[in-house]
Amino acid sequence: MTVAQNNVAEAAEVVVPATSRAERFTGYDVEAFEVPGGREENWRFTPMKRLRGLHDGTAVASGEIKVDADAAPEVRVETVGREDARLGQAGEPSDRIAAQAYSSFTSATVLTVPKEARASKPSVVRLTGPGEGNVAYGHVQVRAEAYAEAAIVLDHVGSGAYADNVEFVIGEGAKLTVVSVQDWADDAVHVSEQHLKLGKDATLKHIVVTLGGDLVRISPTATFADRGGDVEMLGLYFADAGQHQEHRLFVDHAVPNCKSRVMYKGALQGDGAHAVWIGDVLIRAEAEGTDTYELNRNLVLTGGARADSVPNLEIETGEILGAGHASATGRFDDEQLFYLQSRGIEEESARRLVVRGFFHEILMKIDIPEVRERLQGAIETELQAVGA
Repeated sequence: MTVAQNNVAEAAEVVVPATSRAERFTGYDVEAFEVPGGREENWRFTPMKRLRGLHDGTAVASGEIKVDADAAPEVRVETVGREDARLGQAGEPSDRIAAQAYSSFTSATVLTVPKEARASKPSVVRLTGPGEGNVAYGHVQVRAEAYAEAAIVLDHVGSGAYADNVEFVIGEGAKLTVVSVQDWADDAVHVSEQHLKLGKDATLKHIVVTLGGDLVRISPTATFADRGGDVEMLGLYFADAGQHQEHRLFVDHAVPNCKSRVMYKGALQGDGAHAVWIGDVLIRAEAEGTDTYELNRNLVLTGGARADSVPNLEIETGEILGAGHASATGRFDDEQLFYLQSRGIEEESARRLVVRGFFHEILMKIDIPEVRERLQGAIETELQAVGA
């Protein structure tokens, strides 16, 4: 069996969690969480030594995250203290790093889209790391009040180690598009728990893009406060040699008649490139009329790269509209390459076309032209680096 085939076989393994996700512990007290050692289900894929002490309390804040906001005129941007009563409304930390981040930040950035407002342009928040060798903790909350509409881009750049909680509170009938871009420098470590809470008939398109950094671990959790919520969770990632990129999603259907769609796609190249995708969906007994589906695809471009993909679907009621999941990891499709080459396209160009086609579905769902064009350029740069 070749290295690539072995990686595909490993990625195809499906692991059933030891306990129901309905029983997962959440809270703000850091000491209520045990220090993870790497054998726990929630941490077994994460290279613990590369977390730089974020998980065990030894990472003391030594810098600050710089926040620059270019917001639409309809969107209000505030810097608030820890005592602000709005903070924490979207959900509680579910692991020790998230709890540490919540207890360690000194100020939070809150973006509010007022009731019935329609933002005239995307609002961009750039978060710059504390610098190489430094540690920072942060908190961001995005609020879309009833029947508001807006697009928000969170752009993460720079160096250092950074842990945060990000909240999205979407009111009744509101429509929000969010793009979280992780375009860190090569030394950066970023661990983020993102809390998505949808009100009645609210719509959220949540997009995660991971390109840079030494280790990036993003954990979005979607919950529904009332009926009619509709969340679409999309992801695009490109892991290079030595990079660890981990995306752990949880969709908690606890109320009736809500919908969720998950689609993440990633490419990997270079020795030691590692991508992890965990997709958990829980349909509780009271969540009748649920409609959900999750999909993950990984494209391995070179030997020495590894993708782990684990979808989990837990259903406690049979009164649903639909539920399913799919996961696959593989190399270039030799038939596609042969087809293109047989029509006079050189192998290098053919490979580029295959990768572009692989990501096309995700890119077309990003309806912010500036972000889409930037990502297309980043993908081209990645392909040039490997000489694909």
